[in-house]
Amino acid sequence: MRTDPFREMDRLLDTVLRQVPTAHPMPMDLYRDGESFVAKIDLPGVKPESLDIDVEERTLTIRAERAADTAQGAQWLTRERPTGTFARQLALGRGVDLDHIDAAYADGVLTLTMPVAEEARPRKIEVAHGPAAGQQAIEGAASGAGQG
Repeated sequence: MRTDPFREMDRLLDTVLRQVPTAHPMPMDLYRDGESFVAKIDLPGVKPESLDIDVEERTLTIRAERAADTAQGAQWLTRERPTGTFARQLALGRGVDLDHIDAAYADGVLTLTMPVAEEARPRKIEVAHGPAAGQQAIEGAASGAGQG
């Protein structure tokens, strides 16, 4: 019986790579909605009491823990759902109001609402016109050119 070393290597790599999570354990959508930035982070199977969110300087850190399924006497055939403690950090720009970030967790999704800081909000600047707008008459002697 002949063995194919490439097939054996492929089988070995497939087995090893199947054990490594291929996606980020905390996938996130981030968008701006009016005067707020909104982050939606998938955390299925995470208990709300295990969530820890803090801001230090301009870095927001989210920690969550997903407990391992402890089915006694089970013979695992495949185990693809990651367990343990996960963390994700977001660098927040100066345009985020750090004192008014809200967090809500429902149906396995953590929603962070981060308002745009007042100083970063767009403003309209009115243009004054007419004599009452502070225009000053330009006075001065006319030059002698063109006079005769």
